[in-house]
Formats: sequence, structure tokens, C-alpha cells
Amino acid sequence: MPTVNPTRMELTRLKGKLATASRGHKLLKDKRDELMRQFLDLVRVNMSLRQRVEEGLKTANKNFALARAAMSDETVEVAFMASKQEIEVEVAPKNVMSVNIPQFTVKTRTSDESDIYSYGFAFTSSDLDDAVSSLAAVQADMVKLAEVEKACQLMAAEIEKTRRRVNALEHIMIPQYQKDIKYISMKLDENERSTQIRLMKVKDMMLEEAHHYKEKEEKKAAG
Repeated sequence: MPTVNPTRMELTRLKGKLATASRGHKLLKDKRDELMRQFLDLVRVNMSLRQRVEEGLKTANKNFALARAAMSDETVEVAFMASKQEIEVEVAPKNVMSVNIPQFTVKTRTSDESDIYSYGFAFTSSDLDDAVSSLAAVQADMVKLAEVEKACQLMAAEIEKTRRRVNALEHIMIPQYQKDIKYISMKLDENERSTQIRLMKVKDMMLEEAHHYKEKEEKKAAG
């Protein structure tokens, strides 16, 4: 039995809440569907990027292994003792369906793409050059992969939160409002029928009393 006050004011209030909940339910469903669409697009991009990054790192590791085989450990360590190029990653938020996903912008100390070797070429092998070059080639994809994976995590969390809200509205709040509205409407109808029955009884009693009064008056007039 619903614990609501069966009044017309309460009925109006609940109908307003039901209308608001229904509109919110539709908007949240649309948001969830759009989030899912964009999330799946990001997942496909993520898979492609991850495949390229893994292939690039595999190539870089292979070249580094060849370089270590051709050079002494001391030579490799000296070659990378001082870095020549610097990379700075700036993060800016981008709002997608109320989700702030990060956007990474990479800036290097110099604009020269070939300015990646921190050593001279006299005492190093070409395998080391290939290793550094292959690692530099995969750098942009690695940064983009980090950006996309973080976006996927944030959007997945927002999808789950939106899904819970949609389910709460669809299976709890809206049915409860509908149930309460039905209960109040039935109670008001019952009260209205009871009132009509009482009014009809009062009317019959008044008519009967008026009839008896008329009969009395007629008897008095005849006597």
C-alpha cells in the first residue's frame, strides 16, 4: 500500500515529478547511447594504436638488442648519458558529453626531427642509430595511445554511471510514481463516488421530507 497522501495537490505534484523523470530518462538514454557510440569509436582507435605501438616497440627492442651485441655496455651507457632532445607534454581538457577527456600536446626543445641522437657517430654502431630512430618514430603513437586509453577509461566510467541512473529511473522511480498516481486516482474516484452517493441520499431524504411536509400541509388544509 503506497504511503502517500491521496489528495489532488499530491496527485498534481506526482504527475509533475513523473513528467520530469520521463524527460530525464529519455535524455539520459540518448546520452548513454551517444557515449557508447563514441566509446566504441575510441576503442577501435585504441586497438589500432596499440598494435602500431607494440610493433614499433618490438622493432626498437630488436634494434637495441643488436646494438648491445655489437657494442660494449660502457659505450651504450656513455652514448645515452646526456640527453639532447627534450619532450614536454601539455594536457588540456576536452568536454565530450559532459566528460572531460584529456588532450595531449607534445612539444620538443628543438623543431629539428633529426635532433634525436645524443652521441657522436664515430664510436657507435648503425644498429644503435636504428634503435633510437625506431623509438622516436613510435613516440607520437605512444602519446596518442595514452590519451585515447585515458579517454576510454573516463568514458567507460561515465557510461556506467549513466546506465545506473537510467535503470534507477526506468525500474524504480518512474514505476513508483506511476503506482502512486494510480493509487491516488483510485482513492479520489472512490471519494468522489462516495460523495455522490451521500449527496443522492441527502437529496432523497430531503425530497422525502418535503413530500411528508406537503402531505401534512394538505391534511391540515383539508381538516
